[in-house]
Amino acid sequence: MSSTLKTLRLIGDPTRLRILALLRHEELSVVELQEILSMGQSRISSHLSQLKHAGLVTDRRSGKNMIYAFGGGPEPIDPRIDGLLDAASEELPETADDIAALALALQKRKDRARAYFDTLAGRFGRTYCPGKSWKAVAETLLQLMEPMVIADLGAGEGTLSQLLAQRAKRVIAIDNSRRMVEFGSRKAGEKGCTNLEFRLGDIEDPPIDDEMVDLALLSQALHHAQKPERAIGAAFRVLRPGGRIVILDLLKHSFEDARELYADVWLGFSELEIRRFLGDTGFRRERISVVDREEEAPHFQTLLAIAEKPGGTCHS
Repeated sequence: MSSTLKTLRLIGDPTRLRILALLRHEELSVVELQEILSMGQSRISSHLSQLKHAGLVTDRRSGKNMIYAFGGGPEPIDPRIDGLLDAASEELPETADDIAALALALQKRKDRARAYFDTLAGRFGRTYCPGKSWKAVAETLLQLMEPMVIADLGAGEGTLSQLLAQRAKRVIAIDNSRRMVEFGSRKAGEKGCTNLEFRLGDIEDPPIDDEMVDLALLSQALHHAQKPERAIGAAFRVLRPGGRIVILDLLKHSFEDARELYADVWLGFSELEIRRFLGDTGFRRERISVVDREEEAPHFQTLLAIAEKPGGTCHS
C-alpha cells in the first residue's frame, strides 16, 4: 500500500502527469519534452528522475540524448495506476495543447531525418554510409538467386566466384593465368568453398563439357579475348538449353592507354556489337543496357548484357 500511495502522490503533480501522458504516446528526449512543455531542462530532468525512480519511466541513450519511455521497467505498471492516468490526463486543461505540440515535435523529428538524407542525395556509393556497401547489396541479391551451376569465365583471383559459391550448386572458375588459378584455389580452400573449382584455361575454349552449366558469366573479361565472338560461342556451348549468359564489360571508349595499363585487347564494345555477337551465336531474348558511368576521367561506362540459350524452360 505504501508504494501505491507514493505513486499516487507522485502523479498528483500536474507537470509529472503531463510528462507521463506524453510518454504514453511516444518515446521522447528531454529536448523534445522541453519544446512541447515550454519548460527548462533542469525542471524536466528533475521530474523524470523521480518518475524513473518510481518505475514509471525508463531511459536509454541514443547518441548524445537520453530517450524516455513510459513503463518498460522490470515490474509492470499497476493497471489501476494506468487507469488513473487515463482519467487524470483527460481532465488536464493542457492536454489538447500538449498533443498538438507532440505532433509538431514528431514532424520536426521526421524533417530532421529527411534533411539528413537530402544532403546525401547523389552521394551514395561515393561517400561512406554505415551499413551500406556493394558487398551487402551483392549478398542480398545472391539470396534471391536459385542454386545453379555457374561458369565464371575469366575469373581472375575469384572474388566474384567466391560470392557466387555461397548460393550456387557449383562454380567453375576459368582463368588463363596459372598464378591466378593457384591463388584462387588456395583462397577457396581456406574459406571452405568445396563447391568452387578453379581450372586453368582460355575463355575462348574453356575446359568445361558441353551443356554443363546453367549460367555463363563474363565479368570484365571479354575485352581481354583475342576473338570475343569465340568466347561468346564457347559460353553457348557449355550452357544447357534454357541457360543464360551474363556479360559485364566496358562500353566502347577511346582511352588507348588501357591497352598498356590493363592489358586490354579491345577498347570496350558498343551495344550493337554485343547484340550482334549474341545473335550470331544463337542466343535469344537479349537485354542490353549501360548500368554505370565512372565520374572520373576517362569516364569508363559499364555495359550489361543478358541473353538465353534456346531450348529450355523460358525465363521471365
